[in-house]
Amino acid sequence: MKNLVSIADCSKQQLLEILSLAAKFEENPNQKILDGKIVATLFFEPSTRTRLSFETAVNRLGGRVIGFSDAATSSSSKGETLHDTIQIVNNYADVIVMRHHLDGAARYASEVSRVPIVNAGDGSNQHPSQTLLDLYSIQKTQGTLENLHICLVGDLKYGRTVHSLIMAMVHFNPTFHFISPNELQMPEEYKIFCRKNNIKFTESTELDGNFNNADILYMTRVQRERFQDPMEYEKVKNVYTLKKSMLEDSKPNLRILHPLPRVGEIDVDVDSSEKAYYFQQAQNGLYIRQAILCMVLGIDGLVED
Repeated sequence: MKNLVSIADCSKQQLLEILSLAAKFEENPNQKILDGKIVATLFFEPSTRTRLSFETAVNRLGGRVIGFSDAATSSSSKGETLHDTIQIVNNYADVIVMRHHLDGAARYASEVSRVPIVNAGDGSNQHPSQTLLDLYSIQKTQGTLENLHICLVGDLKYGRTVHSLIMAMVHFNPTFHFISPNELQMPEEYKIFCRKNNIKFTESTELDGNFNNADILYMTRVQRERFQDPMEYEKVKNVYTLKKSMLEDSKPNLRILHPLPRVGEIDVDVDSSEKAYYFQQAQNGLYIRQAILCMVLGIDGLVED
């Protein structure tokens, strides 16, 4: 695996290998297997969890980090093209972790880069490292990835995390339940993908009561930064709020995931529920991103006794 651009680039075997490796890193996250390696983090869009967990992953494995967390501090603010930025950073780093606001930016970067590219989110397109930590979280909480009922809620139109998750779960016979306002429905291309791959799904605009048979309730925020019309955002920003009382009839094994940050879609009273898993989910990102960096760098024999 030279790059991680789209979750669709990963075979089932590769997905399971990354999850297995992440479990080993969870047992022993502090090692020196990236000693002498430099990872560039190029974040053209704001990030907290993704950037910090990648940087922590590098530091805990003995590597070093360079890069920027604000495009305004880079030469792109002077008009430098993405092509030229990648060519320059190639001279300094062994791998590039990149977040960009344009769909397809990571794919383009991988085509012009001499070092591995890891997509840390490109527009509303893909977020493969988030998907891998989602898979790891699902596997840890359910004991399996097979034959699960997964309810996806909120911004399904622009939500790159749910798009990637659908594509990853193609290997595991899921049933999806899409819950969103009409303005933020799952794009037709992903519904076509489901039909083509015999993935069962339903659609609804109502949250309460529609996740009682779910194993995973995956909440997402309505992403203000994706809306060109502020009035359209105002119409849908608070359409769903999950409250603890709404969990009373849900399955005992239900776990609530969220890629974070949350705004108003999960009430703070849910935090005390044993079914809330979103903070542990974020922690799992460290182990998954350690595994990703080692995979793209081709480092074998990773975990020391």
